[in-house]
Amino acid sequence: VQLQASGGGLGQAGGSLRLSCAASGFDFSDYGMGWFRQDPGQAREFVAGVTWSGGSTYYADSVKGRFTISRDNAKMTVKLQMNSLKPGDTAVYYCAATRSVAITTDRGYDYWGQGTLVTVSS
Repeated sequence: VQLQASGGGLGQAGGSLRLSCAASGFDFSDYGMGWFRQDPGQAREFVAGVTWSGGSTYYADSVKGRFTISRDNAKMTVKLQMNSLKPGDTAVYYCAATRSVAITTDRGYDYWGQGTLVTVSS
């Protein structure tokens, strides 16, 4: 099983970045997918999630209206489009896969990627 996140880097406040996560080694279309983020010394927090079919999406209040999660089951990828970036979005971002219906909590996730660092300058 592998979840390979990419697309992190340095962004400017008000700008955009897009994260991608490529999955392999499991039945991707059977899993809900989520993006989480973590600042050093802080707890990991939910950012966005999408159900296995892509029919439902969920967002943390802090990113609602700015971030968009999407998935392509044929390509086994999930993306996070991040617009109107803020310095508070600076963190390591992780993609993860879950068979649980609890998309917005990290407790039910089965697989985790290695993370990609996003730094937003003011």
